[in-house]
Amino acid sequence: MTTPPPHSLDPLVLFMPSGKRGRFPKGTPILEAARELGVYVESVCGGRATCGRCQVEVQEGIFAKHKINSTLDHISPVGAKERRYAEKRELAPGRRLSCSATIEGDLVIDVPQDVQINAQVVRKSPIERVIERNPAVQLCYVEVDEPDMHKPLGDLDRLKLRLEVEWGWEDLLVSQHLLPKVQSILRKGNWGVTAAIHRDLESSRPTIIALWPGLKNEAYGIACDIGSTTVAMHLVSLLSGRVAASVGAQNPQIRFGEDLMSRVSYIMMQPEGREAMTKAVRGAVNDLVAKACREGEVEADSILDAVFVGNPIMHHLFLGIDPTELGQAPFALAVSGEVHTWASELGLAINVGARVYVLPCIAGHVGADAAGAVLSEGPHRQDRMMLLVDVGTNAEIVLGNSKRMVAASSPTGPAFEGAEISAGQRAAPGAIERVRIDPATLEPRFRIIGSDLWSDEPGFDEAAERLGITGICGSAIIEVVAEMYLAGIISEDGVVDGEMASRSPRIVQTGRTWAYLLHDGKQKHYVTQNDVRAIQLAKAALYAGIRLLMEKQGIDHVDTIGFAGAFGSFIDPKYAMVLGLIPDCVLSEVKAVGNAAGTGALMALLNREYRREIETTVKWIEKIETALEPSFQQLFVDAMAIPNRVDPFPNLAAEVALPARRMATANGEAAPRRRSREERAARRARD
Repeated sequence: MTTPPPHSLDPLVLFMPSGKRGRFPKGTPILEAARELGVYVESVCGGRATCGRCQVEVQEGIFAKHKINSTLDHISPVGAKERRYAEKRELAPGRRLSCSATIEGDLVIDVPQDVQINAQVVRKSPIERVIERNPAVQLCYVEVDEPDMHKPLGDLDRLKLRLEVEWGWEDLLVSQHLLPKVQSILRKGNWGVTAAIHRDLESSRPTIIALWPGLKNEAYGIACDIGSTTVAMHLVSLLSGRVAASVGAQNPQIRFGEDLMSRVSYIMMQPEGREAMTKAVRGAVNDLVAKACREGEVEADSILDAVFVGNPIMHHLFLGIDPTELGQAPFALAVSGEVHTWASELGLAINVGARVYVLPCIAGHVGADAAGAVLSEGPHRQDRMMLLVDVGTNAEIVLGNSKRMVAASSPTGPAFEGAEISAGQRAAPGAIERVRIDPATLEPRFRIIGSDLWSDEPGFDEAAERLGITGICGSAIIEVVAEMYLAGIISEDGVVDGEMASRSPRIVQTGRTWAYLLHDGKQKHYVTQNDVRAIQLAKAALYAGIRLLMEKQGIDHVDTIGFAGAFGSFIDPKYAMVLGLIPDCVLSEVKAVGNAAGTGALMALLNREYRREIETTVKWIEKIETALEPSFQQLFVDAMAIPNRVDPFPNLAAEVALPARRMATANGEAAPRRRSREERAARRARD
């Protein structure tokens, strides 16, 4: 039914919390009015008052601001359909079914949180956000005409006809796997069935991907981030936006190599390597699906859509593509754009008709995960210059705003994750995660994963006895090196100062170099000169990549910085800046953005318009290849110093007392830093 043009005497209806309003003739169904105004209220049953998704509440009172006197007399009395629904499924007091209730006067109508299209998505993350829902899958209930000898139309054709008449779906395709089942499903449901219709692109033909007898009132999707170390997944209701479960697991591909390049090397050396890795990661995804379904009490058959992100090598391996070309220049992607495919083609243990969408990659080593982070944090939607950094074995960097965006990757290696560090380990109970060093006594105190107590607090020894003190994880490695610099234990060149041994027994000689004893127990944990050097090399690679992008943008500072990824969430911004991992910035503007790639996947799952947004955005992001830039090597050399040899850090200096710059002697002893010829000339000019 088409709503006639509003008349000034027609009732005024205000929908909250959206604030959208309009006039409608008496007798107009509230659901119809909501849709007319763009206030989308979910309805699966097609107005038959059986699904209960379209519930609303009438707000009573005089709303002077809006010039509305809203009363229960201005809505139609509860009818037979609503009474039947309330008897069978229970309708909360004050709730009405908008498909049955009609407008009879001025109304203020509240759309409850559990049925809003922009319902807040609650995630297991420090960040909550509102995601407007417009999923690629819609559930539609219809009652199909029974066969008639005088109308020799097939069962499937009569189903498609009802979907066109009642829901407006024209020119429907049908998944092949449904063809043998249509007749039995129709008869099992006594000719009432629920169809799942998938349409991602507006230009594409809609497809019936699933069919159930009777009313089906559940549809779910998964948003998954496949990282080189971990795989993280959200199981989400496509009808309400509710996150039913959030799960994660270690990527089993680790057994083939710790970092990405070692996995590519394994494939090059082992002919069956690609197939084995593809099987491993798909198996991990299916294990997480099963786990999420158990936690969320959801049937896997109800999962109808899936969105995936990952770095380029994970992206290729998940799709069954050989990533060998990404292991050598020019780092060519097999496919850079978005991917649309069937879950069954990838062997996923969800509904056989479910679709899969994979976000586009930005460039050879800046993948769909970086695209997901861009979609999540939106540097392209703002004027401020934003730096997004995903710290991992291969750091992905995006810098820009609404005017221009540039991206690069930087091979930082596994040092930040504990590899190549003498006492390093992955984050696990018992690992040292926070470190502070007293600059006067050089005595450390630290915290371990699994306990909130510092090592100098009562009760810590009991916790340490229970958990063990097993090593140093990535966040602590950054903090301990930064604290060693602030305490004067190492010079700006990263050399452990042997003269400090006279001040503290924790400075010990190890051959020709010196080390710092962080933990003296059954198992001693040192920070060696080689450890410091490994961190320097990793942070210099990252900082040089960032600085190169800043040069391309023609800027000397950034307005805001976001640390993405699981590791980035635990980095203390202050110590990252002291170390020289990131450029100088107001500390309050440096934030962990959590698993931004996973959030981007979640956004693309719940709203197909976000898919179009990132597809368009990726096309104008400029990829900078660091290896081809003449200035990169010098930027790298300068970045080896702590925090940097040439770049000032005024915002950091305002917050932290930085040591006077000094260099180390050949004997590992600290000496005042010599000014360069250029610096001396500049000083003479000032004088």
